[in-house]
Formats: sequence, C-alpha cells, structure tokens
Amino acid sequence: MTTHASCLLYTSDTPWATRIGAFLSPLIMLHPLETSASVQGFLEQHPTSLVLLDLQTTGALDLLSLLNHRYPHTLVIVFGTATSDPMLEAERLGVYALETSDVSCPRLTHLIQQALAHLALAGENRLLRQETLRLNAMTEATQRLPLPDTDSSLDIRDFSAALRHFTHVETLLHRLVDEVAGSLRVSRVGIFCRTRDVASYRLRASLRCLESSSTLEYSETDPQVLWLAIHPHAVTRANLTHVRNPTTRLMLQNLLDQMGAEILIPLQSRDRLQGWLFVGNLATGLPFDDRHLHKLITLTDCVSTTLENALLYEEITIQKTLAETLLHSIPNGIIAVDDDGIVRWYNDTAQSLLGIQAAVAIGRPIEGLGRRLADLLRRTLGESGSPQSDEWRESTTQRTFTARTRRLSSPARCLGAVGVIQDITDQKNMKEKEERLDRATFWAELAASMSHEVRNPLVAIKTFAQLLPERYQDTEFQHEFKDLVSSEVERLNSIVDQIHAFAHPPALTFKTIQLQACIASACARVFPSEPPSNIRVTVSAPDALPTLQGDDRALIEAFTHILTNSKEALTTTPHPEITLTLRLVEDPEHSPAITVMFKDNGPGIAPDMLDKLFSPFSTTKARGLGLGLPIARRTILDHNGIITVHSNEFGVLITIRIPLVFPQSEVPS
Repeated sequence: MTTHASCLLYTSDTPWATRIGAFLSPLIMLHPLETSASVQGFLEQHPTSLVLLDLQTTGALDLLSLLNHRYPHTLVIVFGTATSDPMLEAERLGVYALETSDVSCPRLTHLIQQALAHLALAGENRLLRQETLRLNAMTEATQRLPLPDTDSSLDIRDFSAALRHFTHVETLLHRLVDEVAGSLRVSRVGIFCRTRDVASYRLRASLRCLESSSTLEYSETDPQVLWLAIHPHAVTRANLTHVRNPTTRLMLQNLLDQMGAEILIPLQSRDRLQGWLFVGNLATGLPFDDRHLHKLITLTDCVSTTLENALLYEEITIQKTLAETLLHSIPNGIIAVDDDGIVRWYNDTAQSLLGIQAAVAIGRPIEGLGRRLADLLRRTLGESGSPQSDEWRESTTQRTFTARTRRLSSPARCLGAVGVIQDITDQKNMKEKEERLDRATFWAELAASMSHEVRNPLVAIKTFAQLLPERYQDTEFQHEFKDLVSSEVERLNSIVDQIHAFAHPPALTFKTIQLQACIASACARVFPSEPPSNIRVTVSAPDALPTLQGDDRALIEAFTHILTNSKEALTTTPHPEITLTLRLVEDPEHSPAITVMFKDNGPGIAPDMLDKLFSPFSTTKARGLGLGLPIARRTILDHNGIITVHSNEFGVLITIRIPLVFPQSEVPS
C-alpha cells in the first residue's frame, strides 16, 4: 500500500478544491480547509507540510504572513490572478511558487513533485545539522574532566522517612521536600498542589523558597495550570528557547521567575494535574546536566505516586471519620456482624443501651449481646435473608427495646447483617398515658352524652307518670301516655343500640360489590320517597364503573350517616343541594380506586369542630350521640380507604377513596 504525502489546501471555492484534489490524488493526500484556526491546528501536528493557498479566500494574506512568522518550515504555493495586488504581496513575502488559478494539470503536477522533493531535502538537512550539533557537544564533554559523582544512584528507600508520614499529608509533603533537597543537593525546593477543600494550587511545602512564593495561588483555569496539564513534561530555564510560541515562552519564564526556580516538573495523577515540584540552582553553583534532570524526573515520579495515594488516603480517612462520627452520634444503637455472626462494628449508643462495652463485644459471636438480638440477626443471616423485627422488655432494667435487622449482601454472597436497636421505653410510657387519658375522656364524653340523651325521655316519662293517678280514667290521656312512653323507650333502645354498635361492630364480609348500588341504597334510606322539593340531590357516575371488594352493609350505613349530616346541615340554606360524584382513579404509584365525593352548599363546619369531627360523642346537634361520622370513618379505614373533609363558607366536601382490590393479607377477619 502506497502512503501519500499530506498537503493542505486553503480555499473557500469548493468546486475548485474538488477539481484540484481529483487530479492530484495519485500524488498527494489533499486536506481542504476553510478557516485560519483549522490551518493552524493542522500545522501544529504537521509543521513541515506543503500548503496550497487560494488568494481569493478571505484572510489569505494574513494567513500567509502568519505562516512565514510561526511555521518557517512550511512550503507555500499561492494561486491567484497574475499581476494582482495580492499576488504581488505574496511574491514580496517570498513564497515557494506563484500560479494562476487556471494552471494546467501537467504543470501543477510537476510543481507539486518539486515542492515535495524540496521538503524532503530540507528535512534531511535539519537532521544533519542536529546530528552535527550533538556530536560537537559530545566531543566537548569528553574533553572535560569528569565531575565527581557522589550521588549517582537513586533508591526508593531514600523516601522511607517521608513514607512513614503517609497518613498526614502536610508532614509528608515537608518530608518529601527535604528528601528531594538532600538527594539533589539543590538550594531551593517547593511543592505546589491542591488542598482537599480548596480547588486552587498553593505552596504547601517548601525549603529556602522566596517569601513571595507563599502568597502565590493559581486556579484551575489559569493559563499556566492549563498548559502544565496538557504538557506533562519538565520545564527548564535552559530549554525555554525550544518553546516556539513567544507568548507561551514568556508565560513559563514568568512562572519560573515567580518561584525562583530553574526546573519545574508537573505532578500528574491518573486523571488530573495534582500540582508541580520546582527546584532552584544546584548548591554547587554549576548548571544542571542530563544526570540531574533524569534523577529529578525519577524523584518526581515517586513524589507524584506518593502524593496521589496520600491525598486519596486523606479523603478516605475524612469520609470514614465523618461516617463513624455520624453513626456514633445517632440515638439508635447499630450493630454490624459478618456472615458468621461475629460482631464487627458496634456504636456508642448500642453500648449504652445494652450495657456491654465494644471491647467485649467486637470480634465475638453475637450471642454475647443477648438471646433476642442474636436470634434476629441469625435469622437474617439464614437462607431467606428477610428483614426481622422484634420488641421486648428487659426484666433487669425494665426498659423496652425494639430491634430491626437487615442483611448486607453483594451480588456474589452474603456479607453480614446490621441490627438497629431503639429504646422505646419513654414512647411506650407516653402512649400508655395517652391511652389512659383517651379512655378517661371517652367515658367522660359518653357519660355526658348519655346523661343528656337519657334524661329527656326519662323526664317525659316521669311527668306522665306523676299525672297518671289524677288522669287515669282519661281516655285521651291514656292514649297519649301509651304513645309517649313507647316512643321514649324506643329512643332509649336506639341509644343503647348505637353505643353497642360502636363498641362491638359486626364483622365485615368482603365480596364483589357495585359502589353505585350502595350509594343508591343510602340515598333511599335518607330520602325514603322523592327528595323534598327544597333539596336537590344529584348523583353522577360513569356508565362502566368497575366493581370492588367490600362489605355493602357497612358501606351503606357509612354513606347514610354522611348523607344524614348533609341533609340536616341544609335546613337553613335557601337553595339546598347535595351532589354525589363517583370517579375511577388510576395512579401509577397506587392501586386503582374509586372516589366518592359528597358536596353540599350548606353553611360549612365551624373551624373549632373540624379537628373533633371524627371523635365519638362530639356533636353540635340538640339530639344525637355524635357517633355517625366516627362509624363512617372506621368503615372506610376497614376497607383500606381514606376519608377527608374540606369545609368553607360555601359548603362541605367529603371525599372517600376506596381501592378496587383489598390486599388479601390485610382483609379483616
């Protein structure tokens, strides 16, 4: 396979570039470019290329001047109109050849061949000059007396003193500086690198450095830092003349001057610039030679590796310290065991709760921490690996604990388990106090409601009983007495039945039901005939509403209580209205459900009553125990549903959400 020479064509005339490339393709590989920046990028990689320049392209003369100044080893052939001003200017700049844009194919081919031969010859001449200079330098070196080499070798063991401070970065850096200074016998050494909490580069360790060096700070976007990150090689004052770009040369010289350095070598990690090491003159006053430079590079490689590992160790240590501090300070006890059930970690709270010191527990079987906790962790480490939980009361301390365990696993195997222990003694005591208070409140409210509800029938019966001796023979009185006593006794029975139903609700029987039918039955109970003319009742539901699992008897009773409250709240409303809306709700995060919304346009509920709305015996009615809404709420909760109430001056909205399928494991027995 034949490899063609590369040739660059700068033009914006695409058809002309295609035509030139077609008949030059057997001879060269043509690269058409249209911008000055792309030309410079190409020449940075191929500085000894042949450039074909179309003077009719914008900026061609400026590019030609730049090529002569920055890329002297390029060979330029320009194309344009004969005797035009651009052609005359190009001729003045001394290009290799000038041709018209309509040059013939044979002539252009011959010209390109000559140019390529010229480039090859010039390259050979440069190589010969470099070789001559190298041989002359070697001859001069052999004529000099050999300098004593008292430190010609470098052993990694020279850094053994520094490596002992691996866990403390600042001490490590200062020891590294001392080791470099002692190994190279230099007057000045310093290390610029990043800190853990600051993204800039600062002088972190130095020996006999300039006082102004300690105030220097370089950000990640400074030109010096960007250049060192891209060019990971030594920068020496003696070799600055090899940097072709004068701006870059001046920048690097200023960098060396700021630190008083003769040599600067970047410290590279795997993916970023860690910083740089710099040294001043040799203590002998003699210039650096290749031996010193090679030795410094070897030292720097060791410094880079050591520093990278130290910074990584520092970061890991800080994270580990923060994590352990957090775990030790949380109020729950934490215990970690390996896959054999041996305690490997044990926080301070666990020591306090269990009364066993970490030194006694760590490294020993979990059974040493108690039978209940050991049983939970052993079951978690077992074949199923399912999380476990338990609650127990210590007989000795009378403290109540709860524990939860979870397996720690990798894709390959079980790594162990972790247990979280919590002292819930105070919570249990508080809950028991609240339950006693609730029971006391319940019985107080029950007694108040009972005394109010029972007193009225008894007063009526007592009044008629007192009149009985006087009006015993009065036939009208006999009928009134019979009707009133029967009515009031029935009322008393109703009160007893309500309390009994609330205290001992019948077991629910779940089956497939239509919620629309339950709503219809509840409406029929509250409005046994046609609704009163002054109350408008509207029911809205989709045609194909799905069935759900529920107890229709309990749901009808719950809906009846809600409708009854709405009906009684509308007695003073000018245009009373009750709207019932059924809707299917499908939420990706929850199971499908049916919502039922009861909306009335009554006066609303007083704000001070909203919090007590579902509390037993809480009512604003002259008659009633206030058990309707508590019973309705309990029924909805038994169906795994949710009931919410919103009230304002425009009315009340009660929303009930019931899932279509009740979880089998949660169905009440």
